Amino acid sequence: MKMGLSDADVKKQIEHMIAFIDQEADEKVDEINAKAEEEFEIEKSRLVQQQRQKIMSFYERKEKQLEQQKKVQQSQLVNAARLKILKVREDHIEAILNEARSRLSEIQHDKARYTELMSGLIAQGLFQILEDVVVVQCVKEDVDIVKKAVTKAHAQYKKDTGSDVNIVINERDFLTPDTCGGVFMTSKTGAIKVKNTLDARLELMGRQMMPEIRETLFGKNQNRKFLS
Repeated sequence: MKMGLSDADVKKQIEHMIAFIDQEADEKVDEINAKAEEEFEIEKSRLVQQQRQKIMSFYERKEKQLEQQKKVQQSQLVNAARLKILKVREDHIEAILNEARSRLSEIQHDKARYTELMSGLIAQGLFQILEDVVVVQCVKEDVDIVKKAVTKAHAQYKKDTGSDVNIVINERDFLTPDTCGGVFMTSKTGAIKVKNTLDARLELMGRQMMPEIRETLFGKNQNRKFLS
């Protein structure tokens, strides 16, 4: 006859089962903790990498922005320096032209030379206008000289073209007193105009000779590829 388990045996088996369950639970807890730790490290690494990438991208953008700002500032400084140099050069050239303009008035003191010059300016105007009637305007002080110059200019025009021209000196409306000299000529209707004042001639000459003047004063422009 089989005997039943004693209370001691039952108690021992229960304790054994409890120990087994505790061990299983501990192992499961360790497994869960290990997995959680692994997932935590993976997530932490991902977040750190993500934030590192964000920080790197942020500073890359900042670096590019600063580089762009630096280029813009450098360009502005270079342009400002160029403009300043150009302004100084233009002022210097303008001073030279003003000096030349002031010396033009000295020509008027040499009556013979000035009359010859006037004759050439009037003749040139006649050839440009090519009309039967031409009106000549001058400063008030030059009327007598213009009258003498007209005679020679008229003869030259008639000789070269074979045509006659009536040259009318405007003795009512004169050029402004600050005009250096020379003449302003128009056709009878005023449709054709030729400004042959000494100021205008100097201005025209200044524009035409500006590249040569710049080169003489400041040397050749190394950045210029074409001469014309």
